[in-house]
Amino acid sequence: MRPEALDIQDRVTLSSLPLSAEKRASDSQGPSFDQVLQESLQTVDHLQKEADQAMQRLAVDGGMNLHKTMIAVEKADLSFRLMMQIRNKIVEAYQEVMRMQV
Repeated sequence: MRPEALDIQDRVTLSSLPLSAEKRASDSQGPSFDQVLQESLQTVDHLQKEADQAMQRLAVDGGMNLHKTMIAVEKADLSFRLMMQIRNKIVEAYQEVMRMQV
């Protein structure tokens, strides 16, 4: 029995959802902070759903390789932890702005 080769293309990126050509054409300065944040959240959500599906396939019918399942779970965990750190930095910046005296 030969183990399946792991896909090297499994990389975690927060901007894996590319902007459409129409959005790029309309935004000559690039995407707004809100768009980047929404796309990042969608990417994290997508990775979480993929990890859940991989775990279900492994548990129910064994149709998923254990290594690929663990990689999917770790990708989801890493992206979630990164998003939490970004959220913490945003909250800290907001609190710093609120402490400023006018």
